[in-house]
Amino acid sequence: MISIRLAELRAAVSLCDLGPPYDGPGRCHELTGDRKGQLSVDLDHPYRLIFVPNHKPIPSKSDGGLDWKKITAIMITGIEDTHE
Repeated sequence: MISIRLAELRAAVSLCDLGPPYDGPGRCHELTGDRKGQLSVDLDHPYRLIFVPNHKPIPSKSDGGLDWKKITAIMITGIEDTHE
């Protein structure tokens, strides 16, 4: 599963290509709480690929959320069960 998710991330022009309404089985989404600023995609349950935008400054919208259209580079930080 990880090779599929990595291929999807490589093929995306921006992170917007992986978000709604195109999110599909990877369910790319922003994390909340102490993980604010991180994103994840599904791997084999319960594991998720965790990553962050690799931009300085990080593209954000006026509401404080990430601007997915402007995120064109990411840094993978790990594979985790985020529900533990």
